[in-house]
Amino acid sequence: MQFQHPWDMSPKEAVALQSKLAANVIAEGAPDVSFVAGVDVHPVSATGMMLAAVCVLSFPSLELVEQKTARVKTDFPYVPGLLSFREGPAVLAVFQKLKTHPDLVLFDGQGLAHPRRFGLASHMGLLLDLPSIGCAKSRLYGDCGEPGPHKGDLSYLLDKNREIIGACLRTRDNVKPLYVSVGHKINLDSAIWLTLAYITKYRQPEPLRLAHRMAKNR
Repeated sequence: MQFQHPWDMSPKEAVALQSKLAANVIAEGAPDVSFVAGVDVHPVSATGMMLAAVCVLSFPSLELVEQKTARVKTDFPYVPGLLSFREGPAVLAVFQKLKTHPDLVLFDGQGLAHPRRFGLASHMGLLLDLPSIGCAKSRLYGDCGEPGPHKGDLSYLLDKNREIIGACLRTRDNVKPLYVSVGHKINLDSAIWLTLAYITKYRQPEPLRLAHRMAKNR
């Protein structure tokens, strides 16, 4: 991995590292996807451990082809905007277990829709050198209007300079939207299109839904 870095640092040092590494994020590209991975990370109660689950699906069939989990101890505190420093080591550990090489990774978190344009999806996409998308259930940063009520309706998420940093995307009719943003090596239009392509009958894209279920049940 070209952008390896230590994980033992203070929140202040983590903010500085985010600002430095953000310049390396590539916000363009339209990956050709045969295998897509979904990643979710949960704390293991009262253990100081983070559990990362990854599910790899074939595309376009969306059949599960591989799933793995990994547990890694973390001492990094919970700080909004710095979650990748709690979750990142577990994500890297679980990817080392995979036999299937995904062409794209979906993260339950932010990408460019982040105060320093370097949320979990961007951070991990850069370290893994893989195209990635942030598909968050809640908004961390930026402003947007309410999208229309139907699947595929969206409004753009804007930063304080009114630059587009993501989209508030309706993935099912009359269901709460997701906040989709570029992670790494993909453009926003492709990120939106692919997110919708992985929706079945649930709000979350199928790779993320399966990873979330797996992480919660371990």
